[in-house]
Amino acid sequence: MSLAPGYDPTQFETRLYQQWEASGVFKPRGTGEPYSILLPPPNVTGTLHMGHAFQHTLQDALIRYHRMRGFDVLWQMGTDHAGIATEMVVSRNLALEGKGESRDTLGRDGFIAKVWEWKQKSGDTIERQMRRLGTSGDWTRSVFTMDPMAADAVREAFVRLFEDGLIYRGQRLVNWDPVLKTAISDLEVVNEEEDGSLWSIRYPLADGATYEYVERDADGNEVLRETRDYLVVATTRPETMLGDTAAMVHPDDERYASLHGKSVVLPLTGRRIPVIIDDYVDREFGTGVVKVTPAHDFNDYAVGQRHALPLINIFTPEAKILDGVLADDAGVPQAYRGLDRFDARKAVLADLDAQGLLVETKPHKLQVPRGDRTGQVIEPYLTDQWFVKMDTLGAKGLALAESGAVKFVPSNWINTYRHWMENIQDWCISRQLWWGHRIPAWYDVEGRVYVGRDEAEVRAKHAIGDTMPLTQDTDVLETWFSSALWPFSTQGWPNEQLMAERGFDRYVPSSVLVTGFDIIFFWVARMIMMTDHFTGEVPFKDVYITGLVRDAQGQKMSKSKGNILDPLDLIDGISLDDLVAKRTSGLMQPKMAEKIEKATRKEFPNGIPAFGADALRFTISALATHGRDIKFDLGRAEGYKNFCNKLWNATRFVLMNTEGFSASGVPQPKTDAERWILAQLSRVAAEAEQHFADYRFDLLTQALYEFAWNQFCDWFVELAKPALNGDDAEAANSTRHTLLFVLERLLSLLHPLIPFVTEELWQAVAPKLGIDETTIMLRPYPRAAELPQGDANAEAAVEWLKSVISTVRRIRSELNVAPSKQVPLLMADGDAADRERASRFGSQLRFLCKLDAVDFIDDANAAPASAAGVVGALKLLVPLEGLVDLGAERARLDKELKRVDGEIAKSQGKLASDTFVANAPAAVVEQERKRLADWASQREALAAQRAKLG
Repeated sequence: MSLAPGYDPTQFETRLYQQWEASGVFKPRGTGEPYSILLPPPNVTGTLHMGHAFQHTLQDALIRYHRMRGFDVLWQMGTDHAGIATEMVVSRNLALEGKGESRDTLGRDGFIAKVWEWKQKSGDTIERQMRRLGTSGDWTRSVFTMDPMAADAVREAFVRLFEDGLIYRGQRLVNWDPVLKTAISDLEVVNEEEDGSLWSIRYPLADGATYEYVERDADGNEVLRETRDYLVVATTRPETMLGDTAAMVHPDDERYASLHGKSVVLPLTGRRIPVIIDDYVDREFGTGVVKVTPAHDFNDYAVGQRHALPLINIFTPEAKILDGVLADDAGVPQAYRGLDRFDARKAVLADLDAQGLLVETKPHKLQVPRGDRTGQVIEPYLTDQWFVKMDTLGAKGLALAESGAVKFVPSNWINTYRHWMENIQDWCISRQLWWGHRIPAWYDVEGRVYVGRDEAEVRAKHAIGDTMPLTQDTDVLETWFSSALWPFSTQGWPNEQLMAERGFDRYVPSSVLVTGFDIIFFWVARMIMMTDHFTGEVPFKDVYITGLVRDAQGQKMSKSKGNILDPLDLIDGISLDDLVAKRTSGLMQPKMAEKIEKATRKEFPNGIPAFGADALRFTISALATHGRDIKFDLGRAEGYKNFCNKLWNATRFVLMNTEGFSASGVPQPKTDAERWILAQLSRVAAEAEQHFADYRFDLLTQALYEFAWNQFCDWFVELAKPALNGDDAEAANSTRHTLLFVLERLLSLLHPLIPFVTEELWQAVAPKLGIDETTIMLRPYPRAAELPQGDANAEAAVEWLKSVISTVRRIRSELNVAPSKQVPLLMADGDAADRERASRFGSQLRFLCKLDAVDFIDDANAAPASAAGVVGALKLLVPLEGLVDLGAERARLDKELKRVDGEIAKSQGKLASDTFVANAPAAVVEQERKRLADWASQREALAAQRAKLG
């Protein structure tokens, strides 16, 4: 196989992925120790974003690494039905079609049929995009959370939890989206600081009661005293006062001490409500008196539970004021019935003002909860919902993490997990949607509820005849419920035959979960609790928590900021106009769209070039530092594309210099350069194994980059040239074997991170080594113990050679000597080892440094005017005659002396520090002393040379 002249990922990435998938190499192989990862199932509505690309790259690296290590690898793929998001997408599509169809006109069955139709046509987009990134999961086992197997697990889990007394139906306060008309989870609520108002309202005391109101300053001096027959209540939501059931003050607030147990008359309604005391009240906020509306505020709900207050709901599911009989029951005044909540606010404030009860309106910053799907203000709403009791489940889930059965990486994330688990609340699992797992509960005509796997089971279990009508609950389970079962529902539970077929016993628990910190509670914790409850196992052994992917300035990526990067745009490239169109599509505000377009055209005047999947993956891996968010910089991607190109060119060099040559097995090196590179290979393989074990992808990338670019592509390729071009056929062939062997092992080391380019290059290299495997994925991952071990003498000798070559090349560069011009090199001082190495490497030095002679002289002072360099105690001298004018060389030496003086000062500063000498490891202190001695030796040699030039 011949390689193209230049690196172009568009020519092979898609082709290679199709070959991999068709070959079945992504499937578990059934041998070796099991290693499995659960893919956090992306929404079927979604497209690949940078968070996906980040997590999928790291998971794929782990999967490919362990597959090469001989593990029986399963990467369990799948997608989530995403109830709310999918209903919104399909509803929007129906509106765009213009046929007059909608969710309501179609009815439940008709709408669900439309959802399935949409899912079949376009719902698999994200899986196609994941393939483009190189995701090497077993797609034949992919599970959709609405598949029959997953649906059976959901029904079984619900029924068992109900039978265990852990699921109940009750009236509780939930996050309610009045547009979607469903409860939503905390994760789907975005709290944003917005400008609002704080209104102060008079609540008259009942029964003609009065009290002496006294205000004091910070020093305790009285500043106001008056007799009042009212309380002043501060609120940011005056419309909800229609549902107030108490006014509340702090028990230690002296201003209101005489009112404990009294009552006030609720304005606009005439209802009497008590004045209660509770230390929840912040005495410094507003007037120190707050209204209590248990049915419309989460904190007030908790207060209401403590004080046994009634719960009065005043809203419809659309967040309008109640009308009709329900309004009569709630005591809602006629004037406000049927109004939208914000229109009701205006009406309430106007009437309060007209009655002289509105004391003050002040600007106020407040956190406003909005639904992340609709952008609407979320309403705390009292409804009948299904809940999972979390006290005993939570205690066991916490114990499993505390015991180390589940390990968090980085370890500090267990503190976040612990905090949530210690403050756990019952879990609302029902949603007022149609798309999702319908709750397996049925009601008779009197409202009694029965739970079962299907209606037939309910009738049989409770002896309900066919003449008694039963109606299934219209709600569905929230998406997180089915996701909580993901570790075992994907492996066939509870069907024993499916469990055996899919390898339940091998792949549960999985090895690691890679996920973001934002869903530690919503998903990670629930999987731990549910898997333990139903299987007695933990769902995974490790949880590797990643940070967020941010832009180069550290800002969170969002559509409103216009800084979202689509991974596929980085892989395949995108024109400026197309990028602008993508970033501004769907924005309703023209000014925002204009701002985003301007910023985009400034940042990407030429669009985004095609970096290829490998460059993107290598960038992600390099940035994956523990405990930090990721600042994604396109400059890094450009640099790693250059790295792939460097690898490509080095492989072409090796292939050109091994044409017609083949070998097998481990090389038996003939040259010091071969022994040196084999030692470096063994060392970096050991580092790679450790970094994989520690999930330190950043250090892994750094180590492999350094070895590939500097040690192999730069130095070994250079050091191989003298042997390849020399007269010693045995050394030449040995070098060819080592070039091929190290390159093949290097490609294997890199493969988990950059799979495409390594596969393409490996296909060209492998035949020369007689390798039987058809893909690099089936090659064993290089391990230090299985590679040739280091030769300390050879390593030291080659490091000396590299230093001499670098020094001579630097001198040539600084003197601006033409690359083809031969120059002499004089060596002086040094020791016996320097002389032996100079003799051993004489031919290499002449070849690589373009030297016509390499000679030792006894006295450096006797040398002609020369450009000088120092390697340890060895002086390297290049005679200047015929090369440069002496004035330029004097300037060069002065500059070099200044640089060396700076290094000496730094070393002296460290060694003069008592803190450094006392606290640094002895080896580090000794190393610094050696550095100082070396710099001093170099300075002495350079100063002597400078003195010779006058």
